[in-house]
Amino acid sequence: QLKRLEKLTPGTPILVGGDQYVEVTPELAQAFQPGDSLFAVGSEVLHVPAEQRAIAQAAVDGAVAAFSQMGSVSDEQISDFFERFAANVEQDAIWKQVLEVNRADVEAAKRRGRSTTRLEATDTLRRNVVAGLRGWVSQGSRRGQLIERVQHDGWQADLVGAELGVVGFVFEGRPNVVADATGVLRGGNTVVFRIGRDALETARSIMSLALTPALKAAGLPEGAVTLVQSPAHAAGWALFSDARLSLAVARGSGPAVDTLGSLAQRAGVPVSLHGTGGAWLCAGSDASADQFEAAVYASLDRKVCNTLNTCCIPRSAAATLVPAFLQGLRRAAERREQAFKLHVCEGSESFVPAELFARQVTIRRASGDVSEVQAQVIAETQLGHEWEWEDSPEVTLKIVADLSESIELFNTYSPQFVACLVSSDDAEHELFFQRVNAPFVGDGFTRWVDGQFALRKPELGLSNWQNGRLFGRGGVLSGDSVFTVRTRVRGHSG
Repeated sequence: QLKRLEKLTPGTPILVGGDQYVEVTPELAQAFQPGDSLFAVGSEVLHVPAEQRAIAQAAVDGAVAAFSQMGSVSDEQISDFFERFAANVEQDAIWKQVLEVNRADVEAAKRRGRSTTRLEATDTLRRNVVAGLRGWVSQGSRRGQLIERVQHDGWQADLVGAELGVVGFVFEGRPNVVADATGVLRGGNTVVFRIGRDALETARSIMSLALTPALKAAGLPEGAVTLVQSPAHAAGWALFSDARLSLAVARGSGPAVDTLGSLAQRAGVPVSLHGTGGAWLCAGSDASADQFEAAVYASLDRKVCNTLNTCCIPRSAAATLVPAFLQGLRRAAERREQAFKLHVCEGSESFVPAELFARQVTIRRASGDVSEVQAQVIAETQLGHEWEWEDSPEVTLKIVADLSESIELFNTYSPQFVACLVSSDDAEHELFFQRVNAPFVGDGFTRWVDGQFALRKPELGLSNWQNGRLFGRGGVLSGDSVFTVRTRVRGHSG
């Protein structure tokens, strides 16, 4: 018989696996109150206070109610919403108010030692938001679309695209994600999202000044886009544990995304996860030094998930390609008026100028400028570590025996995300594509991995293969990939 947990006692074992447990700590026992929830994930026990669960449930309530009304909302109304939202963001009076709130968010994040490179509401971000929203205006939808027809004698079976339901998002502190998340409306879905503390007030201002007025003017239910009114991690845990979600999308740091994905999967909710990023760039045996330098330089303009993170160069070409790699890295740093940071895999030290291991340089990190040696040695097991740099480009270098070793290292240590090869040999490119376990494979710079840039589709998120290949879709999550399929039969078989 099920009973409600009213209190915790320090030392009480809690199962976190079939034959593993952790013990309740005194701190958890003291914090726990009747009505709170506990979730065991990995080696952790997550504590969700009742008030945080109530906040998340209220947000999902609104999205569920709105979804029940979306069947009577026309595609033209949805297009009208995106156009009105874009027009509101373009209004200088509205954007001025958003900027004022954003400046306060940025200053508060800096005081907490947080990275602000993605938090600032710049003119470029504004233009990209407007372009993305207008992209949804003309974007196709699977809703009501005939996908396949099977004809029988006197009757037919039609496979028809349909709305999926409520999509839950948890995002890191980037204000543009407010617009990104609305993309699921294109297919008749609704969305509830939780954004981190860094960008919460900016998100609230965009919603109140630009998004919600556009919903009302277009005749869409207000709950079609709902914000979880809490920056607490526990609110995100509660959101992803709600079985009423039809899809859970998480973007952020690796461990946090893994936790959220585990919670959603436990609740039976399909997930689209992108946690650890960082692209790999590999060189072929006859790679051009100029082309390789250009690829390195173009892949380090700023730090995002598809930025160059790990570089593999064959030993036979190291004499020409290592200097080209270092020159591209140096130019990328100079473009930002900074020094670069290099991590050299053990065993590759002799291919790098010795002075880099002794030279002290200023590296700009989220917490401020620090003095460090420009190059340092790391273990092979760290090849997949994503360097979250602020302004100083940061990359790992590994000298390998050949392309096969590069592929093996990628498949073993990387987050299985982006793999690019610089080579003039078609056979090497075919070998690379067939054997490297990545959803995104290219032949040069790494930053092309973006739904809007590569596919001309506004992007809701990217997924790596760190947790397995994706069922029935590619790594770019866009509005036209958030749908389900209904089967409709017409006629009689007799």
